[in-house]
Amino acid sequence: MLAMERLGNGQEPPRHPRALSSAPAELTCQRLQRIGEGVGKVVYASEHWVVRRERSSSEIIALIVIWKLARRIAHFIPGGDKLFERPSHRNRLFRVMMQSLILLVPRGLWYTTHIGEVWRIYRFRSERGESLAQTCLHGTALVPEEVIFPPTRVQVGGWPGWLEVSQATQRVEDTLYARLVELAEEGRFEEVEEWLNRFLELRQAGWSRGVFSMDAHLKNFGVCGDRVVLIDTGGLTDSWSEIQTRLGTEQNDVDPHIRLGMGSLLASRPDIAERFNSRWRAVVSSEGVRQHWPE
Repeated sequence: MLAMERLGNGQEPPRHPRALSSAPAELTCQRLQRIGEGVGKVVYASEHWVVRRERSSSEIIALIVIWKLARRIAHFIPGGDKLFERPSHRNRLFRVMMQSLILLVPRGLWYTTHIGEVWRIYRFRSERGESLAQTCLHGTALVPEEVIFPPTRVQVGGWPGWLEVSQATQRVEDTLYARLVELAEEGRFEEVEEWLNRFLELRQAGWSRGVFSMDAHLKNFGVCGDRVVLIDTGGLTDSWSEIQTRLGTEQNDVDPHIRLGMGSLLASRPDIAERFNSRWRAVVSSEGVRQHWPE
């Protein structure tokens, strides 16, 4: 009912995840590869499917502490804020060490600090984004397919060695950012522009379903065939006041292609950068979003 009320424009409502009698065979016949991690989850995958492990509160707090330390280091060491940007054995070891220290301090003390406030904001946005995705996007072409099945134990690389999972998500071919880098390195800039247009079309399709991604970084989107899909729902919101604030900030920010990390990628094609920036400013604006937003 809620999905129908949100759409209100004749669109097909999202469908429930496809239910299987058992987990896909490739999840249980091999050890799943660790392919990425974020603040709140660690992702493992087979050739076609992805499963995830949700991080504990202490893990998340440890990562927040590390993030704050990295920002302080950046004032003294050029590039210090990027030391912990990429997953690595060194960074995981540092996270485990920090988590051990955190467990020595009563949990209630952490939650009264700014670190606790950041943790609460992160948890709220993560839960809200997942709820909005379930209500408005799952079962559509805007996100990878999801399947559910009876709880199944699978083997995974690294700690903890195994997980019990009951759902899996279609594995994307690549992140949108990685696909654009690959195409640019091969000089296929017409295809780069085509994928950027698909990216903007996906965002507009999301707005028509009553959701807006506050974190539209190209690494949060993936490629499935000829589609761009959203793979990180943590930045989704349906709060119009929050959206307007974000749009107002972006209008006064640097060129969109720079903010999205495409400065060097499009350095040799300023014409494509300018066309993309012009379309972004026209589309990603209060007026542009309102044109698609459900009444």
